[in-house]
Amino acid sequence: MKIAIPRYQQIAADVATKIAQGYYLEGEKFYVRSSLASQYGVSSETARRAICILSDMKIVESTKGSGVLIKSKEKAVEFIHRFNNINQMSDLKEEILSNLEQQIEHSSQLKILVSEFMYKTERFQAVHPFTPFEIEVTDKAKHIGESISDLRFWHNTTATIIAIRRGEQIIISPGPYAIITLGDIIYYVGDENCHERVNNFLYSIE
Repeated sequence: MKIAIPRYQQIAADVATKIAQGYYLEGEKFYVRSSLASQYGVSSETARRAICILSDMKIVESTKGSGVLIKSKEKAVEFIHRFNNINQMSDLKEEILSNLEQQIEHSSQLKILVSEFMYKTERFQAVHPFTPFEIEVTDKAKHIGESISDLRFWHNTTATIIAIRRGEQIIISPGPYAIITLGDIIYYVGDENCHERVNNFLYSIE
């Protein structure tokens, strides 16, 4: 299953594309926050978060009551390049899972895919909107000793585990039979609310 890109990130990428293509010019100021919500059929909060991403990336400068100032076409181009690479990572992950389901974990093709996925994950882990979440399995966690498949991890959290760090070992794209053990650091991706769901799933008191 592909990583679902949140709507506000898609909108940010679309606006950045328009800046990169010259539809909006550097130095131009426009009142876009309210119009974004109408244009894309989303809430004002979603539109605000899209603008926040562009502001964090130094593509625009947003001042309350003063509109949005276009700051850098170059950074807009850079952002689009990174965004497209994230989508490529999603495609890679989907192909890896498909191979795992076919029980060819040790095939040469899977090794190539895993290597490429590791490279792209390390390359883009510092990009704010796409940094994977992580959580440590302490002695207070539930489900220690259970497999990812038995936990129905994705069904319960809508998050997908992409790696497990166990001591000095890093297990990339662990299969459904990987066991959650004490001290594990679990890395996972999902929507902006998945970290809370994962934390509740592992640590909530029934």
